[in-house]
Amino acid sequence: MRARLAALSLVAALSAAALSPALAQGKYPSRSIRVMLPFAAGSVSDVTLRILADKLGSRLGTSIVIDNQPRAGGTTAALAVKTSPPDGYSLVTFSSSTAISVSLLKSLPYDPVGDFIPISGISTFANIIAVNSGSQYRTLGDLLATAREKPGVLNVGTTTVGSTNNLAAHLLKSMTGLSFVIVPFCTPGELVTAVLRNDVDAVIQSYGALKSAVESNQLRALGSTTPKRAAYAPQVPTVDEAGVKGFDVVTWNGAFAPAGTPPEVIGTLNRELRATLAEPDLVKRYTELGLEPLPSTPDELAGRLRGEIDKWARVIRDAGIEKQ
Repeated sequence: MRARLAALSLVAALSAAALSPALAQGKYPSRSIRVMLPFAAGSVSDVTLRILADKLGSRLGTSIVIDNQPRAGGTTAALAVKTSPPDGYSLVTFSSSTAISVSLLKSLPYDPVGDFIPISGISTFANIIAVNSGSQYRTLGDLLATAREKPGVLNVGTTTVGSTNNLAAHLLKSMTGLSFVIVPFCTPGELVTAVLRNDVDAVIQSYGALKSAVESNQLRALGSTTPKRAAYAPQVPTVDEAGVKGFDVVTWNGAFAPAGTPPEVIGTLNRELRATLAEPDLVKRYTELGLEPLPSTPDELAGRLRGEIDKWARVIRDAGIEKQ
């Protein structure tokens, strides 16, 4: 009888271990963690993650390896993690772009809500509306007044169709009922060049991408798309303050794991991520780059993702943007 009970106990223990791959390997983490990043090296998301990875790795006692996979609009990165063992050693960062992709792409071979588990937000950053420093527009109110008085005359530059700042321009049109031309450019660099040459009247782009031009007085920041003034740009009023009540476009990113990852692993990652994002020197570095930390619970991040999927679906539909 004792031998039979011992055998049953062993089977139960082995079954439990099989159900929890991370636990079967012992204390988590016991080796390096790979984070798939659907953006190129040197991008805002890349710099943000690398700052975080060094500190998070120290807290976890392991290395965080960042794998840049910008191909296929982030699909390559998402699929690589979706098909990885759910053991906490393969993670992916999702962002505003992920929420947009659900409605922008004709076919998305993964479900960002059903195929992944949210861990914590990482950072947010504002898009700002800026003009050439020699422009006649001194405030966002001035710019909006011209759009109201002369429909279709203003040209507003953004990056590619379907980017967060591009959809912010479409949202501004729909919320104000104003008419202006949205001109997409391939890169932030081309966008900055265009406004400096006065090829466009204004641009909407991330504060980080425009920061040096603003600080050198080449560009004048008229408004921030955040619901409240950003800590790294308190001098820039919000679009809401200019009279477009409720305007809120915040670019964000967060960490996700494949579905099936054990709750205890998610708990460990969430706890250490949030603690890392609260470290004063990290907060200082993010602020210098035009970022704000976004520590959150898994439920909060899940709510943000679902809310933005719905929000951008409406904007894309109302703007008549064709699926890509």
